[in-house]
Amino acid sequence: MDAMDGAAPVTTAVRWPGRAAGLALACHPGPVVAVTALACALAAGVGLSPGRFALVGAAVLAGQLSVGWCNDAYDAGRDARAGRRGKPAADGAVPVQVVWGAAAVSGLLCVPLSLACGLLAGTVHLAAVAAAWLYNLRLKATALSWLPYAVGFAALPSLVALAAPGAPWPRWWTVAAGALLGVAAHLGDTLPDIEADRAAGIRGLPHRLGATGTRLLLPVPLLGATAVLVLGPPGPVSAGALAVLGLAGAVALVGPVLGRWWRKAALAGAVAVAAADLALLLVSGAALT
Repeated sequence: MDAMDGAAPVTTAVRWPGRAAGLALACHPGPVVAVTALACALAAGVGLSPGRFALVGAAVLAGQLSVGWCNDAYDAGRDARAGRRGKPAADGAVPVQVVWGAAAVSGLLCVPLSLACGLLAGTVHLAAVAAAWLYNLRLKATALSWLPYAVGFAALPSLVALAAPGAPWPRWWTVAAGALLGVAAHLGDTLPDIEADRAAGIRGLPHRLGATGTRLLLPVPLLGATAVLVLGPPGPVSAGALAVLGLAGAVALVGPVLGRWWRKAALAGAVAVAAADLALLLVSGAALT
C-alpha cells in the first residue's frame, strides 16, 4: 500500500527549485494552512499572549506539515500505480526519501514546540498528531478512518484552552463540536474521490458507505456540531445563534445535493458550516475555557 511495496513511484532528475516546490506541494498545503489558521483564530479568540500564540501556531504548523508529508510519502507507490497526477512524491518531482525526511524533521520539531505550550496542552496535541500518523499508516483503509479526524479536531480547542494561563480545561461543547466537525471534514474531503480510492484498495468508512451513503450522512455531524455550540453553553440562546444554526442546517443539506453536479460542493458546504461555527466561538470570546 505504500512506496515500499508494489510499483515504486516515478523517479526523475529534478533541479532544486523544482524539488523545493514539489516538497512544498507534498505537504498538502491547503489542509496545513486551514488547520493552522483555525488554531491561530481560536488562540486569538481566547486572548493568548503573543508568545503563547506563536507557540501554538508553530506547534500546529509543524504537526500538520509532518502529517501531510507522511501521507504523501506513504501513498507514493499507490498513487503512482493509480496514475494520479499532482502528487509530487508519486510523480518524481521530489524523492520519497526526502519527503519522509521532511515528515520526520517536522514531527520531531513538533514535540518541543507542543510541550512548550504546557505539559497538558502539548500532550493533547502530540496525541492528535500521532492519531493522524496512525490514520496515514493504518486507519485510512479501515472502518475507523473517521476516528483520527475526530481526535484531531477535538484537540484544537483543547490545545488552545490548556495553553492559556492556569491551563483551564476546555468546555465540553467545544471539544464535542470539534470532534463532530472532524468527522464531517473526513466525509466531505473523501466524498469526491470515493470511487477512485476504492479502486486503489482503500476501504475507509466513506468507501464502505459509498457515495450516496456518505452524502446522506454528512449533514448529521455538521448539524450536530453547530447544535452543540448553540445549545451547549448555559443561559438563553441568542437569536443570532439560532440564525446560525438554521443557516448551517440549510448549507449542510444543500451541499451534498449539489455534489451531484459539483464534486467539491459537499466539502465547500462543510467548510462554510465550520466557518460559521468558528464565528460562534469567536463571538463568545473566552467560551473555550
